[in-house]
Amino acid sequence: MPLIPEEPQIHEQAQGPRATPASGRTAPTPRPVPGPRPAAPPRPGRPGPARPAPPAQRASRDTAATKPAPSSPAAPAAAPAAPAAPQIQLIPASPEGALDAAEEAVDLLLDSGRTPGDVLVITTGEPHPWAVHELSFGDAAYWAQHDAGDDVFYADAAVADRAASRAVVVVALSGGPEAAAVTALSVAHSRAGALLIVCGDPQRINSVLGAGV
Repeated sequence: MPLIPEEPQIHEQAQGPRATPASGRTAPTPRPVPGPRPAAPPRPGRPGPARPAPPAQRASRDTAATKPAPSSPAAPAAAPAAPAAPQIQLIPASPEGALDAAEEAVDLLLDSGRTPGDVLVITTGEPHPWAVHELSFGDAAYWAQHDAGDDVFYADAAVADRAASRAVVVVALSGGPEAAAVTALSVAHSRAGALLIVCGDPQRINSVLGAGV
């Protein structure tokens, strides 16, 4: 017959812990759980550990760190500087020789490095021969030369107010009524960017310039 293995016997000692102590034994008193130790006093001559700031104080520091700094008001923009008045140069000449003096002044300007488009010549009395030649092709062709801005432009005082500003303006007081001289000098003074050259009678020029031109 096959042998049947014996069932293991459960001994009393293998059972779990007893709810009550065995007879004749006293249950050990549980030991209390130790709490946090107080901080040790700092040693002489050594600083103690830094205490953390209270939450309210840290929050105020964080708020101050994230708060943007107030922007300073923008400085007012400086007013644009007024354009400087042109330098005025007088060349004494009679009405008959004023046109030749103006031509010599233009030649000196070009020889000194000025480009032809920098120069505007205003005449009184008879128009300049160049202006007469260009006007023979019509008024539109004449002012097209002015708009191109690549050559010296000659204009009579009666139409000089249509001319644009240029770095140098040369005036030839070559005759005509006093009103023409006043108009020529007034327009020339407003159109000259750096230099105004006036060829004519010095007394006549000074009287017109002294009138507030």
